Amino acid sequence: MSEQTKARSTADALRADDKKDAPAAAGGGPVGAVANWMDERTGSAKGISYLMKKVFPDHWSFMLGEIAMYSLVILLISGTFLTFWFVPSMGETVYNGPYVPLKGTQMSEAFASTVRISMDVKGGLLIRQIHHWSALIFVVSIALHMFRVFFTGAFRKPREINWIIGLLLAMLAMVEGFLGYSLPDDLLSGTGIRAMQGFILSIPVIGTYISYILFGGGFPGQDIIPRFFTLHVLLLPAILVGLFTAHIILVMVHKHTQYPGPGRTNKNVVGFPMMPVYAAKAGGFFFVVFGITALIAGLVSINPIWMYGPYEPTMITAGSQPDWYMGFADGALRLLPGFLEFNLFGKTWSFNIMIGAILMIPILWTIMGLYPFIEKWVTGDNEEHHILDRPRNRPTRTGLGMAAITFYGILFAACGNDIIAIKFHLSINDITRAFQIGLIVMPIIVFWVVKRMCLSLQRYDRDLVLHGRESGRLVRTAKGRFFEAHEDLDDYERWALVAYESPAPVDLESATDENGVRRKSARKDRLRARVSHYYFKDRVEPVTPMELASAHHDGQAGEQIESHPDEAESGHMHGGAEEIGAAHAYGHPSPHDKQD
Repeated sequence: MSEQTKARSTADALRADDKKDAPAAAGGGPVGAVANWMDERTGSAKGISYLMKKVFPDHWSFMLGEIAMYSLVILLISGTFLTFWFVPSMGETVYNGPYVPLKGTQMSEAFASTVRISMDVKGGLLIRQIHHWSALIFVVSIALHMFRVFFTGAFRKPREINWIIGLLLAMLAMVEGFLGYSLPDDLLSGTGIRAMQGFILSIPVIGTYISYILFGGGFPGQDIIPRFFTLHVLLLPAILVGLFTAHIILVMVHKHTQYPGPGRTNKNVVGFPMMPVYAAKAGGFFFVVFGITALIAGLVSINPIWMYGPYEPTMITAGSQPDWYMGFADGALRLLPGFLEFNLFGKTWSFNIMIGAILMIPILWTIMGLYPFIEKWVTGDNEEHHILDRPRNRPTRTGLGMAAITFYGILFAACGNDIIAIKFHLSINDITRAFQIGLIVMPIIVFWVVKRMCLSLQRYDRDLVLHGRESGRLVRTAKGRFFEAHEDLDDYERWALVAYESPAPVDLESATDENGVRRKSARKDRLRARVSHYYFKDRVEPVTPMELASAHHDGQAGEQIESHPDEAESGHMHGGAEEIGAAHAYGHPSPHDKQD
Protein backbone atom coordinates (compact mmCIF):
# COMPACT_ATOMS: atom_id res chain seq x y z
CA MET A 1 0.00 0.00 0.00
CA SER A 2 1.41 3.33 -1.06
CA GLU A 3 1.95 6.23 1.34
CA GLN A 4 -0.81 8.19 -0.39
CA THR A 5 -3.29 5.35 0.11
CA LYS A 6 -2.33 5.05 3.80
CA ALA A 7 -2.86 8.79 4.35
CA ARG A 8 -6.27 8.66 2.67
CA SER A 9 -7.32 5.69 4.82
CA THR A 10 -6.25 7.53 7.97
CA ALA A 11 -8.22 10.62 6.95
CA ASP A 12 -11.32 8.56 6.21
CA ALA A 13 -11.04 6.89 9.61
CA LEU A 14 -10.88 10.26 11.35
CA ARG A 15 -14.05 11.37 9.55
CA ALA A 16 -15.95 8.16 10.06
CA ASP A 17 -18.25 9.74 12.68
CA ASP A 18 -19.09 12.85 10.63
CA LYS A 19 -22.80 13.51 10.11
CA LYS A 20 -23.65 13.20 6.43
CA ASP A 21 -27.39 13.81 6.64
CA ALA A 22 -28.83 17.00 5.22
CA PRO A 23 -29.08 19.74 7.85
CA ALA A 24 -32.48 20.34 9.38
CA ALA A 25 -34.43 23.36 8.24
CA ALA A 26 -33.28 26.48 10.04
CA GLY A 27 -35.79 28.05 12.37
CA GLY A 28 -34.51 28.13 15.90
CA GLY A 29 -37.64 26.57 17.32
CA PRO A 30 -40.69 28.58 18.46
CA VAL A 31 -38.61 31.60 19.50
CA GLY A 32 -36.85 31.62 16.14
CA ALA A 33 -40.17 31.36 14.34
CA VAL A 34 -41.57 34.37 16.21
CA ALA A 35 -38.37 36.35 15.59
CA ASN A 36 -38.46 35.47 11.89
CA TRP A 37 -42.13 36.49 11.69
CA MET A 38 -41.37 39.86 13.28
CA ASP A 39 -38.33 40.47 11.07
CA GLU A 40 -40.26 39.74 7.87
CA ARG A 41 -42.82 42.39 8.83
CA THR A 42 -40.69 45.03 10.59
CA GLY A 43 -37.14 44.48 9.33
CA SER A 44 -35.91 44.69 12.93
CA ALA A 45 -33.25 41.97 12.70
CA LYS A 46 -30.60 44.29 11.32
CA GLY A 47 -31.10 46.89 14.05
CA ILE A 48 -31.23 44.32 16.83
CA SER A 49 -28.10 42.62 15.49
CA TYR A 50 -26.31 45.99 15.49
CA LEU A 51 -27.47 46.65 19.04
CA MET A 52 -26.41 43.21 20.31
CA LYS A 53 -22.92 43.69 18.89
CA LYS A 54 -22.54 47.24 20.22
CA VAL A 55 -19.37 47.51 22.29
CA PHE A 56 -19.31 49.37 25.61
CA PRO A 57 -16.11 50.26 27.50
CA ASP A 58 -15.70 49.15 31.08
CA HIS A 59 -15.11 51.79 33.77
CA TRP A 60 -16.76 52.44 37.12
CA SER A 61 -17.57 56.09 36.33
CA PHE A 62 -19.82 55.03 33.44
CA MET A 63 -22.12 53.41 35.99
CA LEU A 64 -23.24 56.82 37.26
CA GLY A 65 -25.41 57.31 34.20
CA GLU A 66 -26.73 53.77 34.56
CA ILE A 67 -27.75 54.48 38.17
CA ALA A 68 -29.76 57.47 36.94
CA MET A 69 -31.50 55.34 34.30
CA TYR A 70 -32.29 52.52 36.75
CA SER A 71 -33.54 55.01 39.35
CA LEU A 72 -35.92 56.41 36.73
CA VAL A 73 -37.25 52.88 36.12
CA ILE A 74 -37.74 52.41 39.88
CA LEU A 75 -39.55 55.75 40.05
CA LEU A 76 -41.93 54.75 37.27
CA ILE A 77 -42.68 51.38 38.88
CA SER A 78 -43.17 52.69 42.42
CA GLY A 79 -45.05 55.78 41.22
CA THR A 80 -47.53 53.62 39.31
CA PHE A 81 -48.18 51.65 42.50
CA LEU A 82 -48.85 54.84 44.49
CA THR A 83 -51.37 56.22 41.96
CA PHE A 84 -53.75 53.33 42.78
CA TRP A 85 -54.50 54.85 46.21
CA PHE A 86 -53.48 58.51 46.07
CA VAL A 87 -56.37 60.98 45.72
CA PRO A 88 -55.19 64.28 44.11
CA SER A 89 -57.90 66.44 45.62
CA MET A 90 -58.05 69.43 47.93
CA GLY A 91 -61.50 68.43 49.09
CA GLU A 92 -61.94 68.42 52.89
CA THR A 93 -62.42 65.22 54.89
CA VAL A 94 -62.10 64.05 58.50
CA TYR A 95 -59.53 61.38 59.28
CA ASN A 96 -60.78 58.27 61.09
CA GLY A 97 -57.94 55.87 60.31
CA PRO A 98 -55.72 53.80 62.62
CA TYR A 99 -53.21 56.57 63.38
CA VAL A 100 -54.61 57.83 66.68
CA PRO A 101 -52.91 61.29 66.91
CA LEU A 102 -54.71 62.40 63.73
CA LYS A 103 -58.16 60.94 64.53
CA GLY A 104 -60.91 63.51 64.06
CA THR A 105 -58.54 65.96 62.30
CA GLN A 106 -59.89 67.82 59.29
CA MET A 107 -57.57 67.50 56.30
CA SER A 108 -57.48 67.37 52.52
CA GLU A 109 -58.21 64.16 50.68
CA ALA A 110 -54.65 64.25 49.30
CA PHE A 111 -53.16 64.18 52.79
CA ALA A 112 -55.65 61.57 54.03
CA SER A 113 -54.90 59.24 51.10
CA THR A 114 -51.15 59.59 51.70
CA VAL A 115 -51.59 58.67 55.37
CA ARG A 116 -53.74 55.72 54.28
CA ILE A 117 -50.99 54.53 51.91
CA SER A 118 -48.50 54.76 54.77
CA MET A 119 -50.65 53.16 57.49
CA ASP A 120 -53.28 50.94 55.86
CA VAL A 121 -51.96 49.65 52.53
CA LYS A 122 -49.69 46.63 52.89
CA GLY A 123 -46.22 47.65 51.77
CA GLY A 124 -47.45 51.17 51.07
CA LEU A 125 -44.99 52.94 53.35
CA LEU A 126 -42.10 50.93 51.89
CA ILE A 127 -43.12 51.83 48.33
CA ARG A 128 -43.53 55.49 49.34
CA GLN A 129 -40.04 55.54 50.77
CA ILE A 130 -38.58 53.66 47.80
CA HIS A 131 -40.18 56.29 45.56
CA HIS A 132 -38.76 59.18 47.58
CA TRP A 133 -35.26 57.72 48.01
CA SER A 134 -35.02 56.74 44.34
CA ALA A 135 -35.98 60.31 43.41
CA LEU A 136 -33.06 61.63 45.47
CA ILE A 137 -30.70 59.02 44.01
CA PHE A 138 -31.96 59.90 40.53
CA VAL A 139 -31.06 63.55 40.91
CA VAL A 140 -27.69 62.98 42.58
CA SER A 141 -26.65 60.37 39.99
CA ILE A 142 -27.50 62.78 37.17
CA ALA A 143 -25.40 65.46 38.88
CA LEU A 144 -22.42 63.12 39.39
CA HIS A 145 -22.74 61.84 35.82
CA MET A 146 -22.61 65.41 34.52
CA PHE A 147 -19.55 66.10 36.67
CA ARG A 148 -17.84 63.14 35.02
CA VAL A 149 -18.86 64.36 31.57
CA PHE A 150 -17.60 67.88 32.26
CA PHE A 151 -14.26 67.04 33.88
CA THR A 152 -13.37 64.47 31.20
CA GLY A 153 -14.44 66.63 28.25
CA ALA A 154 -17.15 64.21 27.08
CA PHE A 155 -19.28 67.21 26.03
CA ARG A 156 -17.04 68.02 23.06
CA LYS A 157 -17.96 67.44 19.43
CA PRO A 158 -20.11 65.54 18.50
CA ARG A 159 -21.83 65.36 21.93
CA GLU A 160 -22.91 68.96 22.48
CA ILE A 161 -26.57 68.02 21.96
CA ASN A 162 -26.30 65.21 24.50
CA TRP A 163 -24.78 67.66 27.00
CA ILE A 164 -27.80 69.96 26.58
CA ILE A 165 -30.16 66.99 26.92
CA GLY A 166 -28.42 66.09 30.18
CA LEU A 167 -28.89 69.62 31.48
CA LEU A 168 -32.58 69.53 30.61
CA LEU A 169 -32.90 66.17 32.37
CA ALA A 170 -31.26 67.58 35.50
CA MET A 171 -33.50 70.65 35.54
CA LEU A 172 -36.70 68.69 34.91
CA ALA A 173 -35.70 66.16 37.59
CA MET A 174 -35.46 69.02 40.09
CA VAL A 175 -38.89 70.35 39.09
CA GLU A 176 -40.36 66.84 39.17
CA GLY A 177 -38.95 66.29 42.65
CA PHE A 178 -40.46 69.54 43.90
CA LEU A 179 -43.86 68.62 42.50
CA GLY A 180 -43.63 65.14 44.01
CA TYR A 181 -42.98 66.15 47.60
CA SER A 182 -45.66 68.87 47.30
CA LEU A 183 -48.45 66.39 46.53
CA PRO A 184 -49.12 65.00 50.07
CA ASP A 185 -50.33 68.47 51.17
CA ASP A 186 -48.67 68.14 54.56
CA LEU A 187 -47.43 71.09 56.59
CA LEU A 188 -43.88 70.87 55.21
CA SER A 189 -44.84 70.61 51.54
CA GLY A 190 -47.52 73.30 51.99
CA THR A 191 -44.85 75.63 53.34
CA GLY A 192 -42.80 74.97 50.19
CA ILE A 193 -45.78 75.71 47.94
CA ARG A 194 -46.43 78.93 49.85
CA ALA A 195 -42.82 79.97 49.34
CA MET A 196 -43.11 79.13 45.64
CA GLN A 197 -46.13 81.40 45.34
CA GLY A 198 -44.17 84.22 46.95
CA PHE A 199 -41.35 83.69 44.44
CA ILE A 200 -43.82 83.90 41.55
CA LEU A 201 -45.29 87.10 42.94
CA SER A 202 -41.81 88.69 42.85
CA ILE A 203 -41.80 88.58 39.03
CA PRO A 204 -42.39 92.18 37.88
CA VAL A 205 -45.71 93.00 36.22
CA ILE A 206 -46.84 89.46 35.36
CA GLY A 207 -46.14 87.63 38.64
CA THR A 208 -49.62 88.24 40.06
CA TYR A 209 -51.29 86.94 36.92
CA ILE A 210 -49.12 83.79 36.81
CA SER A 211 -49.96 83.02 40.45
CA TYR A 212 -53.69 83.57 39.86
CA ILE A 213 -53.71 81.26 36.83
CA LEU A 214 -51.59 78.55 38.49
CA PHE A 215 -53.56 78.41 41.75
CA GLY A 216 -56.94 79.05 40.15
CA GLY A 217 -57.45 82.13 42.28
CA GLY A 218 -56.06 83.07 45.66
CA PHE A 219 -53.70 80.89 47.68
CA PRO A 220 -54.05 77.97 48.31
CA GLY A 221 -57.17 77.37 46.26
CA GLN A 222 -58.58 74.01 45.17
CA ASP A 223 -56.67 73.44 41.92
CA ILE A 224 -52.97 73.36 42.82
CA ILE A 225 -52.73 69.70 43.94
CA PRO A 226 -54.68 68.28 40.94
CA ARG A 227 -52.55 70.36 38.59
CA PHE A 228 -49.31 69.31 40.26
CA PHE A 229 -50.49 65.70 40.06
CA THR A 230 -51.09 65.96 36.31
CA LEU A 231 -47.66 67.47 35.76
CA HIS A 232 -45.94 65.01 38.08
CA VAL A 233 -47.59 61.83 36.81
CA LEU A 234 -48.22 62.51 33.11
CA LEU A 235 -46.40 65.42 31.49
CA LEU A 236 -42.95 65.51 33.09
CA PRO A 237 -42.40 61.71 33.19
CA ALA A 238 -43.23 61.55 29.48
CA ILE A 239 -40.70 64.30 28.75
CA LEU A 240 -38.07 62.65 30.96
CA VAL A 241 -38.51 59.28 29.28
CA GLY A 242 -38.35 60.95 25.86
CA LEU A 243 -35.16 62.82 26.72
CA PHE A 244 -33.59 59.66 28.18
CA THR A 245 -34.46 57.77 25.01
CA ALA A 246 -32.92 60.50 22.86
CA HIS A 247 -29.85 60.49 25.09
CA ILE A 248 -29.36 56.72 24.73
CA ILE A 249 -29.94 56.85 20.96
CA LEU A 250 -27.28 59.54 20.58
CA VAL A 251 -24.88 57.44 22.67
CA MET A 252 -25.48 54.60 20.22
CA VAL A 253 -25.00 56.86 17.22
CA HIS A 254 -21.84 58.56 18.46
CA LYS A 255 -20.49 55.41 20.19
CA HIS A 256 -19.41 55.48 23.80
CA THR A 257 -16.48 57.56 25.00
CA GLN A 258 -13.52 55.78 26.61
CA TYR A 259 -10.50 56.63 28.69
CA PRO A 260 -7.08 56.70 27.00
CA GLY A 261 -5.15 53.46 26.83
CA PRO A 262 -3.21 51.21 24.45
CA GLY A 263 -5.20 50.37 21.35
CA ARG A 264 -7.89 52.96 22.07
CA THR A 265 -8.39 55.62 19.41
CA ASN A 266 -11.09 57.98 18.23
CA LYS A 267 -12.10 55.37 15.66
CA ASN A 268 -12.76 52.35 17.88
CA VAL A 269 -14.20 51.28 21.23
CA VAL A 270 -12.42 48.75 23.43
CA GLY A 271 -14.78 46.90 25.74
CA PHE A 272 -17.50 44.25 25.86
CA PRO A 273 -20.39 43.66 23.42
CA MET A 274 -23.97 44.18 24.52
CA MET A 275 -24.66 40.44 24.36
CA PRO A 276 -23.92 38.53 26.40
CA VAL A 277 -21.40 40.31 28.66
CA TYR A 278 -22.71 43.87 29.00
CA ALA A 279 -26.39 42.85 29.15
CA ALA A 280 -25.65 40.45 32.01
CA LYS A 281 -23.63 43.07 33.90
CA ALA A 282 -26.22 45.79 33.31
CA GLY A 283 -29.09 43.54 34.36
CA GLY A 284 -27.31 42.52 37.52
CA PHE A 285 -26.43 46.12 38.29
CA PHE A 286 -30.09 47.13 37.97
CA PHE A 287 -31.05 44.67 40.70
CA VAL A 288 -28.15 45.90 42.83
CA VAL A 289 -29.43 49.49 42.55
CA PHE A 290 -33.00 48.36 43.21
CA GLY A 291 -31.91 46.28 46.19
CA ILE A 292 -29.81 49.04 47.79
CA THR A 293 -32.63 51.55 47.28
CA ALA A 294 -35.10 49.18 48.91
CA LEU A 295 -32.66 48.54 51.78
CA ILE A 296 -32.28 52.28 52.43
CA ALA A 297 -36.05 52.76 52.20
CA GLY A 298 -36.66 49.94 54.65
CA LEU A 299 -34.13 51.18 57.23
CA VAL A 300 -34.12 54.98 56.96
CA SER A 301 -37.34 56.96 57.36
CA ILE A 302 -37.93 59.94 55.10
CA ASN A 303 -40.75 62.49 54.91
CA PRO A 304 -42.94 61.22 57.82
CA ILE A 305 -45.93 63.38 56.92
CA TRP A 306 -48.07 62.10 59.83
CA MET A 307 -45.67 63.89 62.19
CA TYR A 308 -46.07 67.21 60.34
CA GLY A 309 -49.83 67.07 60.06
CA PRO A 310 -52.05 68.54 57.32
CA TYR A 311 -51.26 71.93 55.85
CA GLU A 312 -52.85 74.99 57.37
CA PRO A 313 -52.25 78.38 55.68
CA THR A 314 -51.97 80.01 59.12
CA MET A 315 -49.16 77.64 60.23
CA ILE A 316 -45.59 76.99 59.16
CA THR A 317 -43.10 74.21 59.85
CA ALA A 318 -40.24 75.45 62.03
CA GLY A 319 -36.81 74.90 60.50
CA SER A 320 -38.21 73.76 57.16
CA GLN A 321 -35.63 73.28 54.42
CA PRO A 322 -36.03 72.30 50.75
CA ASP A 323 -34.50 69.11 49.38
CA TRP A 324 -30.75 69.33 48.73
CA TYR A 325 -31.08 69.89 44.97
CA MET A 326 -33.24 73.00 45.51
CA GLY A 327 -31.23 74.30 48.45
CA PHE A 328 -28.88 76.45 46.37
CA ALA A 329 -31.76 78.63 45.12
CA ASP A 330 -32.99 79.15 48.68
CA GLY A 331 -29.43 79.96 49.74
CA ALA A 332 -29.13 82.57 46.99
CA LEU A 333 -32.41 84.05 48.21
CA ARG A 334 -30.97 84.44 51.71
CA LEU A 335 -27.65 85.95 50.58
CA LEU A 336 -28.93 88.56 48.16
CA PRO A 337 -28.73 92.08 49.66
CA GLY A 338 -31.88 93.89 50.67
CA PHE A 339 -31.17 97.00 48.57
CA LEU A 340 -32.23 95.04 45.49
CA GLU A 341 -35.81 95.72 46.56
CA PHE A 342 -36.88 99.25 45.71
CA ASN A 343 -39.87 101.34 44.68
CA LEU A 344 -40.07 102.70 41.14
CA PHE A 345 -43.01 104.10 39.15
CA GLY A 346 -45.24 103.51 42.15
CA LYS A 347 -44.50 99.79 42.27
CA THR A 348 -42.24 97.58 44.41
CA TRP A 349 -39.53 95.70 42.51
CA SER A 350 -38.32 92.71 44.57
CA PHE A 351 -35.19 91.67 42.67
CA ASN A 352 -33.69 90.45 45.95
CA ILE A 353 -36.21 87.59 45.69
CA MET A 354 -36.60 87.18 41.96
CA ILE A 355 -32.90 86.81 41.11
CA GLY A 356 -32.32 83.97 43.56
CA ALA A 357 -35.65 82.17 43.36
CA ILE A 358 -36.62 82.64 39.69
CA LEU A 359 -33.58 83.65 37.62
CA MET A 360 -30.84 81.62 39.33
CA ILE A 361 -31.65 78.29 37.67
CA PRO A 362 -32.13 79.64 34.10
CA ILE A 363 -28.92 81.70 34.34
CA LEU A 364 -26.77 78.84 35.64
CA TRP A 365 -28.22 76.32 33.19
CA THR A 366 -27.68 78.70 30.27
CA ILE A 367 -24.03 79.18 31.21
CA MET A 368 -23.53 75.42 31.50
CA GLY A 369 -25.27 74.84 28.18
CA LEU A 370 -23.05 77.37 26.41
CA TYR A 371 -19.76 76.12 27.87
CA PRO A 372 -19.01 73.45 25.21
CA PHE A 373 -19.37 76.06 22.49
CA ILE A 374 -17.26 78.58 24.44
CA GLU A 375 -14.42 76.08 24.89
CA LYS A 376 -14.64 75.11 21.23
CA TRP A 377 -14.36 78.78 20.23
CA VAL A 378 -11.38 79.28 22.55
CA THR A 379 -9.45 76.23 21.32
CA GLY A 380 -10.51 76.41 17.68
CA ASP A 381 -10.90 72.64 17.87
CA ASN A 382 -13.37 71.27 15.33
CA GLU A 383 -12.34 67.60 15.53
CA GLU A 384 -14.43 64.75 16.88
CA HIS A 385 -13.39 63.48 20.30
CA HIS A 386 -14.15 59.99 21.58
CA ILE A 387 -11.16 59.69 23.94
CA LEU A 388 -11.72 61.30 27.33
CA ASP A 389 -9.39 63.73 29.06
CA ARG A 390 -7.85 63.13 32.43
CA PRO A 391 -9.00 66.11 34.56
CA ARG A 392 -5.40 66.97 35.48
CA ASN A 393 -4.56 67.44 31.80
CA ARG A 394 -7.14 70.24 31.50
CA PRO A 395 -6.23 72.35 34.55
CA THR A 396 -8.27 75.43 33.63
CA ARG A 397 -11.44 73.46 32.88
CA THR A 398 -11.01 71.42 36.07
CA GLY A 399 -10.44 74.58 38.08
CA LEU A 400 -13.56 76.20 36.65
CA GLY A 401 -15.61 73.10 37.42
CA MET A 402 -14.43 72.95 41.03
CA ALA A 403 -15.05 76.69 41.42
CA ALA A 404 -18.63 76.15 40.21
CA ILE A 405 -19.09 73.29 42.69
CA THR A 406 -17.75 75.53 45.46
CA PHE A 407 -20.18 78.28 44.41
CA TYR A 408 -23.05 75.79 44.61
CA GLY A 409 -21.84 74.37 47.93
CA ILE A 410 -21.77 77.80 49.60
CA LEU A 411 -25.28 78.57 48.35
CA PHE A 412 -26.45 75.21 49.65
CA ALA A 413 -24.85 75.78 53.06
CA ALA A 414 -26.39 79.26 53.22
CA CYS A 415 -29.80 77.63 52.88
CA GLY A 416 -29.41 76.54 56.50
CA ASN A 417 -27.95 79.72 57.96
CA ASP A 418 -30.73 79.89 60.54
CA ILE A 419 -30.21 76.27 61.63
CA ILE A 420 -26.44 76.86 61.88
CA ALA A 421 -27.01 79.95 64.01
CA ILE A 422 -29.32 78.06 66.37
CA LYS A 423 -27.19 74.92 66.74
CA PHE A 424 -23.87 76.74 67.19
CA HIS A 425 -25.24 79.77 69.10
CA LEU A 426 -23.88 82.23 66.56
CA SER A 427 -25.18 85.46 65.07
CA ILE A 428 -27.20 84.81 61.93
CA ASN A 429 -26.08 88.19 60.59
CA ASP A 430 -22.40 87.24 60.96
CA ILE A 431 -23.03 83.86 59.33
CA THR A 432 -24.85 85.47 56.41
CA ARG A 433 -22.06 88.02 55.93
CA ALA A 434 -19.44 85.25 55.99
CA PHE A 435 -21.37 83.32 53.33
CA GLN A 436 -21.68 86.46 51.18
CA ILE A 437 -17.93 87.04 51.31
CA GLY A 438 -17.17 83.36 50.76
CA LEU A 439 -19.47 83.23 47.74
CA ILE A 440 -17.16 85.70 45.98
CA VAL A 441 -13.76 84.77 47.41
CA MET A 442 -13.85 80.98 47.80
CA PRO A 443 -14.50 80.04 44.13
CA ILE A 444 -11.48 82.14 43.11
CA ILE A 445 -9.26 80.50 45.72
CA VAL A 446 -10.49 77.01 44.83
CA PHE A 447 -9.91 77.67 41.12
CA TRP A 448 -6.31 78.76 41.70
CA VAL A 449 -5.53 75.88 44.08
CA VAL A 450 -7.09 73.21 41.84
CA LYS A 451 -5.35 74.55 38.74
CA ARG A 452 -1.95 74.52 40.47
CA MET A 453 -2.63 70.99 41.75
CA CYS A 454 -3.44 69.81 38.22
CA LEU A 455 -0.23 71.33 36.88
CA SER A 456 1.74 69.72 39.71
CA LEU A 457 0.20 66.34 38.94
CA GLN A 458 1.09 66.79 35.27
CA ARG A 459 4.70 67.50 36.19
CA TYR A 460 4.70 64.46 38.43
CA ASP A 461 3.40 62.33 35.54
CA ARG A 462 6.07 63.75 33.27
CA ASP A 463 8.85 62.91 35.71
CA LEU A 464 7.36 59.46 36.24
CA VAL A 465 7.45 58.76 32.50
CA LEU A 466 10.98 60.09 32.04
CA HIS A 467 12.61 58.60 35.12
CA GLY A 468 10.37 55.72 36.16
CA ARG A 469 8.99 54.75 39.51
CA GLU A 470 11.05 54.99 42.67
CA SER A 471 11.96 51.47 43.73
CA GLY A 472 13.32 52.20 47.21
CA ARG A 473 16.59 50.37 46.39
CA LEU A 474 19.82 52.27 46.98
CA VAL A 475 22.76 51.40 44.78
CA ARG A 476 26.39 52.31 45.44
CA THR A 477 28.67 52.68 42.44
CA ALA A 478 32.36 51.86 42.22
CA LYS A 479 33.11 55.55 42.76
CA GLY A 480 31.22 55.54 46.06
CA ARG A 481 28.22 57.46 44.79
CA PHE A 482 24.71 56.46 45.86
CA PHE A 483 21.63 56.30 43.65
CA GLU A 484 18.07 55.13 44.05
CA ALA A 485 17.29 52.69 41.27
CA HIS A 486 14.14 53.57 39.34
CA GLU A 487 11.88 51.05 37.65
CA ASP A 488 10.57 51.77 34.16
CA LEU A 489 6.82 51.92 33.60
CA ASP A 490 5.27 49.32 31.38
CA ASP A 491 3.69 50.38 28.11
CA TYR A 492 0.14 50.31 29.48
CA GLU A 493 0.93 52.62 32.39
CA ARG A 494 3.01 54.95 30.24
CA TRP A 495 0.33 55.27 27.57
CA ALA A 496 -2.22 56.89 29.88
CA LEU A 497 0.39 59.45 31.00
CA VAL A 498 1.49 60.58 27.55
CA ALA A 499 -1.58 60.09 25.31
CA TYR A 500 -3.14 63.53 25.58
CA GLU A 501 -3.13 66.84 23.77
CA SER A 502 -1.88 70.06 25.30
CA PRO A 503 -3.33 72.97 23.27
CA ALA A 504 -1.13 76.02 22.91
CA PRO A 505 -2.52 79.56 23.25
CA VAL A 506 -3.88 80.99 20.02
CA ASP A 507 -1.52 83.51 18.44
CA LEU A 508 -2.87 87.03 18.02
CA GLU A 509 -3.15 87.90 14.36
CA SER A 510 -2.38 91.32 12.98
CA ALA A 511 -5.18 93.83 13.40
CA THR A 512 -4.78 94.95 9.77
CA ASP A 513 -4.75 93.05 6.50
CA GLU A 514 -2.04 93.14 3.82
CA ASN A 515 -3.39 96.49 2.60
CA GLY A 516 -3.18 98.12 6.02
CA VAL A 517 -6.96 98.09 6.47
CA ARG A 518 -8.25 97.13 9.89
CA ARG A 519 -9.90 93.72 9.78
CA LYS A 520 -13.54 93.49 10.92
CA SER A 521 -12.78 90.53 13.16
CA ALA A 522 -9.77 92.16 14.85
CA ARG A 523 -11.59 92.84 18.13
CA LYS A 524 -13.06 89.34 18.27
CA ASP A 525 -9.68 87.77 17.48
CA ARG A 526 -8.04 89.81 20.23
CA LEU A 527 -10.65 88.63 22.74
CA ARG A 528 -10.22 85.01 21.64
CA ALA A 529 -6.43 85.27 21.94
CA ARG A 530 -6.72 86.68 25.46
CA VAL A 531 -9.11 83.98 26.61
CA SER A 532 -6.95 81.30 24.96
CA HIS A 533 -3.88 82.70 26.71
CA TYR A 534 -5.78 82.56 30.01
CA TYR A 535 -6.74 78.94 29.36
CA PHE A 536 -3.45 77.53 28.11
CA LYS A 537 -0.55 79.79 29.14
CA ASP A 538 0.25 77.38 32.00
CA ARG A 539 0.72 74.02 30.33
CA VAL A 540 2.86 70.90 30.59
CA GLU A 541 3.67 69.18 27.32
CA PRO A 542 3.29 65.40 27.18
CA VAL A 543 6.50 63.45 26.93
CA THR A 544 7.52 62.74 23.33
CA PRO A 545 9.24 59.50 22.20
CA MET A 546 12.43 61.49 21.57
CA GLU A 547 12.42 62.89 25.11
CA LEU A 548 11.79 59.43 26.52
CA ALA A 549 14.68 57.96 24.54
CA SER A 550 16.92 60.83 25.60
CA ALA A 551 16.06 60.34 29.26
CA HIS A 552 16.82 56.62 29.05
CA HIS A 553 20.06 56.90 27.11
CA ASP A 554 21.48 60.40 27.22
CA GLY A 555 20.15 61.81 30.48
CA GLN A 556 18.63 65.24 31.03
CA ALA A 557 21.81 67.06 30.08
CA GLY A 558 22.13 65.23 26.78
CA GLU A 559 25.35 63.52 27.90
CA GLN A 560 26.16 59.84 27.58
CA ILE A 561 26.00 58.10 30.96
CA GLU A 562 29.06 56.05 31.56
CA SER A 563 28.29 52.39 32.04
CA HIS A 564 29.78 50.90 35.20
CA PRO A 565 29.75 47.19 35.97
CA ASP A 566 27.79 47.64 39.18
CA GLU A 567 25.30 49.92 37.40
CA ALA A 568 24.74 47.30 34.74
CA GLU A 569 23.89 44.78 37.40
CA SER A 570 21.48 47.10 39.22
CA GLY A 571 19.58 48.18 36.08
CA HIS A 572 18.56 51.69 35.00
CA MET A 573 19.02 54.39 37.59
CA HIS A 574 16.78 57.11 36.15
CA GLY A 575 16.35 60.14 38.29
CA GLY A 576 19.84 60.01 39.75
CA ALA A 577 21.93 63.09 40.46
CA GLU A 578 23.98 62.72 37.29
CA GLU A 579 20.83 62.94 35.19
CA ILE A 580 19.75 66.27 36.69
CA GLY A 581 22.05 69.20 36.23
CA ALA A 582 22.08 72.43 38.17
CA ALA A 583 20.28 74.21 35.33
CA HIS A 584 17.35 71.76 35.46
CA ALA A 585 14.12 72.91 37.09
CA TYR A 586 14.49 70.20 39.72
CA GLY A 587 18.27 70.30 39.94
CA HIS A 588 20.65 71.65 42.55
CA PRO A 589 24.44 71.91 42.80
CA SER A 590 26.19 68.74 43.89
CA PRO A 591 29.79 68.19 45.09
CA HIS A 592 30.04 65.25 42.70
CA ASP A 593 29.10 67.55 39.80
CA LYS A 594 32.01 69.81 40.69
CA GLN A 595 34.46 66.91 40.92
CA ASP A 596 33.33 65.46 37.59
